[in-house]
Amino acid sequence: MRRLATASLMGTAIEFYDFFVYGTAAALVLGPLFFPTFSPLAGTLAAFGTFGVGFVARPLGSVLFGHIGDRHGRRPVLMASLLLTGGATVAVGCVPTYDAIGVLAPLLLLVLRFLQGLGLGGEWGGAVLLTAEHAPPERRALWSSFPQVGPSLGFLLANGVVLGLSAALSEAQFAQWGWRVPFWAAGVLALVGLWLRSSLAESPRFLEIDDHARVPFAEVIRDHWRLVLLTGGALAVGYAIFYSVSTWSLAYATDRLGVSRSVALTCIMAAVAVKGALTPVMALLGDRYGRRPLCLAGCAAAALWMFPMVALLATGDALPMFVGFLGAMLAFITMFAVIAAYLPELYEPRVRCTGAAVGYNLGGVIGGALTPLAATALAEQGGRVPWGVGAYLTGIALLSLGCFALLPETRPVPAGATEPVAATG
Repeated sequence: MRRLATASLMGTAIEFYDFFVYGTAAALVLGPLFFPTFSPLAGTLAAFGTFGVGFVARPLGSVLFGHIGDRHGRRPVLMASLLLTGGATVAVGCVPTYDAIGVLAPLLLLVLRFLQGLGLGGEWGGAVLLTAEHAPPERRALWSSFPQVGPSLGFLLANGVVLGLSAALSEAQFAQWGWRVPFWAAGVLALVGLWLRSSLAESPRFLEIDDHARVPFAEVIRDHWRLVLLTGGALAVGYAIFYSVSTWSLAYATDRLGVSRSVALTCIMAAVAVKGALTPVMALLGDRYGRRPLCLAGCAAAALWMFPMVALLATGDALPMFVGFLGAMLAFITMFAVIAAYLPELYEPRVRCTGAAVGYNLGGVIGGALTPLAATALAEQGGRVPWGVGAYLTGIALLSLGCFALLPETRPVPAGATEPVAATG
């Protein structure tokens, strides 16, 4: 389990590095380079628009790779999704800017971002299921939480590289070629990920399935459509929180508040580092007390914290910004530490890869694709404190709270226990 969890963690870290480095670049440089004829605000919105395309592609990737995972195994999904995402990310670093090739530049950016999202849509389901289906039931949330640490590591790596380049290069050098380096580095990371995953064993639960679904997505939509919608709505708040902190707040702090890029990135990275370190701790609580109670608690905390978070951000000072981001990340990880165990347990094994991945990535569309765009537009309408953004995020938190309230508990019944727990294995 340690070897499997390590390989899954490193793989998701590499995949999310690819995805996050684009978000950081969109917040900092892509607007002027690829949409120079737009105003600064419109350029930022356009860059965030290409960012959102990746989220739209993720459910499609979950359908494509979920089909492979439910028909042919979880392991092939891990290899194919890593190749696709890594290749698309390297290619982003090679796209000429608008000044060189005109309108073709943002179009290429759009296509490559779509391919990134397609690959990431398959990655999560394969990595999580391979770990969850190997794990002992009484520690499933703990072992499944290790792939959930991967996004934190990927984010820290992506932003650490950007932060280092920002410190080492002048503004002109960073805008001219420095921003491309993190994308090129994705090629090396993809090769490392492929090597780590090349010797992983197939999921024993998949090998036990006798009647594989012929068209898994059709079966999921026919028999589990309500579950897909509920899980998508439930997970929306996590995406909204993460991308409001990691992407929108970075652009808002640097563009509107005049905070230096290095200070804003450091505050965000510190909060994400704490989130990553606490992921296994919260997962242990999920194994002991159940998945649903932690999800409800995280949603409630998010609903209460969004207004304080934007108020602390608006100060433009490092310590209050960090405290605001940290509170949001703690609410986020209270939910998402157990999601890697919770979602697979909601679906039967024959359609688990498709169902869990589609629900997870649908949450990304609802909560992640529009949040940087909506938050940027709402912040422009208010004063120094973007209360409209706080209201928007609070609304999503309440939506997710309602969806989690309608989902069942799935924690496996401990040996000798008599309480009714709706586990699906």
